[in-house]
Amino acid sequence: MPLLTRIKGPRDLDRLSLEQLDQLVEEIRTFLVDAVSKTGGHLGPNLGVVELTIALHRVFESPKDKVLWDTGHQSYVHKLLTGRQDFSRLKMKGGLSGYPSQAESEHDVIENSHASTVLGWADGLAKSNQVLNRDDHHVVAVIGDGALTGGMAWEALNNIADAKDRPLVIVVNDNERSYAPTIGGLANHLATLRTTDGYERFLAKGKDLLERTPVVGRPLYETLHGAKKGLKDFIAPQGMFEDLGLKYVGPIDGHDIEALESALARAKRFGGPVIVHCLTEKGRGYQPALQDEADRFHGIGPIHPDTGLPVKASGADWTSVFGDEMVKLGHEREDIVAITAAMLQPVGLKKFADAFPDRIYDVGIAEQHGAVSAAGLATGGVHPVFAVYATFLNRAFDQVLMDVALHKCGVTFVLDRAGVTGTDGASHNGMWDMSILQVVPGLRLAAPRDADQVRAQLREAVEVEDAPTVVRFSKGAVGPAVPAVGRVGGMDVLREPGTDTPDVLLVSVGALAPMCLEIAGLLDQQGISTTVVDPRWVKPVDEAMAPLAERHRVVVTVEDNSRVGGVGSAVAQALRDAGVDVPLRDFGIPPRFLDHASRAEVMAEIGLTAPDIARQVTGLVSRIDGRFEQSEVDSAEPVRD
Repeated sequence: MPLLTRIKGPRDLDRLSLEQLDQLVEEIRTFLVDAVSKTGGHLGPNLGVVELTIALHRVFESPKDKVLWDTGHQSYVHKLLTGRQDFSRLKMKGGLSGYPSQAESEHDVIENSHASTVLGWADGLAKSNQVLNRDDHHVVAVIGDGALTGGMAWEALNNIADAKDRPLVIVVNDNERSYAPTIGGLANHLATLRTTDGYERFLAKGKDLLERTPVVGRPLYETLHGAKKGLKDFIAPQGMFEDLGLKYVGPIDGHDIEALESALARAKRFGGPVIVHCLTEKGRGYQPALQDEADRFHGIGPIHPDTGLPVKASGADWTSVFGDEMVKLGHEREDIVAITAAMLQPVGLKKFADAFPDRIYDVGIAEQHGAVSAAGLATGGVHPVFAVYATFLNRAFDQVLMDVALHKCGVTFVLDRAGVTGTDGASHNGMWDMSILQVVPGLRLAAPRDADQVRAQLREAVEVEDAPTVVRFSKGAVGPAVPAVGRVGGMDVLREPGTDTPDVLLVSVGALAPMCLEIAGLLDQQGISTTVVDPRWVKPVDEAMAPLAERHRVVVTVEDNSRVGGVGSAVAQALRDAGVDVPLRDFGIPPRFLDHASRAEVMAEIGLTAPDIARQVTGLVSRIDGRFEQSEVDSAEPVRD
């Protein structure tokens, strides 16, 4: 019977011998490759933390002890060891989440899928233990070296180090990577720690030699040992952590369970904050992952487990369209530079980096810094394009507002994975950007409907030098071109109503254009004439919108963004400001966190489909007709005998 099937909870690990633990390690890696190759998911990070996760659960007592993961995509092994071994529907509706999930297990404390936050959580939990006198409770925060490039991690470290008597164990999972290899000064520091022999070993060897030296040997050793802080910084410069007041243990071989357990047990006994520095290998044990220099199979779709090759070839996607156009722009304009927050390949900037290595800046997982740095670049005379997932721009809102927009800096933000993304769950849906950015003065926001518009609107965006611009697009394959049949102001007309007295003005936002055309077709079958327009630039609202709306009986907006404060709200305000009193109905994402499922399943669940919207618009038009007919009856002259 495989050992893995006998693990129903962490305490089942306690009775295993070292030989059995080695067997369990191999079983887990085999399981991960087999399971994740079928569903897709974060394979590489989890192959790298098998031994570390086992050691954590043998030394600490979850759920009494709180084990936190940053980011949560490295928690698959944790799931396996806490009783969740059905990976058949990983990241699918009704299956396991790709991140920790409080709904799944008491062992999941935080649903951490945005990087660099775990140390803040750990600081708060450790403080609560102290306030409530829970001396037998421990807090362990596992943070990847990539996540340490985020400023929030260092804000938390500053506070954690302030309490020398507050127990908290910080495990740095150092695999030299976030998605791609980790960059920056911190990465260089950790690299030094990886490649330098420990000073304790140096002192031990020196003690043997000096104690055999007559007269001066022992005094010289004691002098060196007394000055070991300086010697330590010279031989193994972990002094950066200890200067903060954090006890440092390591580096530890993250694939040696005995060494890991010894280090973690020492850290557990220590009465204050401790950093345990573990060296791991992303993708360990799976050759196709180890050979993938881009990201070691960080996140994959379904693959052939033997070869690591995709099960099916994917067509052109939104990201690659943007990436190719950036290279063209780079050749045309020497002032175009690009910024990424540790996601060079996922946001499509790898080709630009290859073509223009001196004009690409990877700031690490530091979106706030990236936005401010972009403002500085723009002020210095170049035009930065900061490509980032839509969900991660939320973290840099203040910088977009107060640094970029206030200073009228020509910075272009390109938001990938905008709208419903689906399988990564609530944290990764890019459903807030068109709401939060509405309040930024001067900012202009484009939502391209197809590949041609991505190219065109990106070019329009980088021509703006006195305000921030935003271009947002969806995840996955880009569909066929949606041609315009006319133009009103700056808006593309996608469908003419075929009558001089049209019923519905349907405002289509971004990638939902094909669905909006389908809605118009369904309405036409009900005898409801519809004009479909794509505003292209949804902020500010086009001046032609109000007079166009006034020619229709109903205005309907459809967007892949929260209904609260989104494009629909902006259009409604523009109509009010213009004195246009036309009923408006906005369709979008409801203000709630959405469970993981496919994009199509999520859209169906929230009613953002063509049949659902067409049915509601038909009902709205019918109610308006009913009120109109009743008004005619009420205003008719009374019949006299």
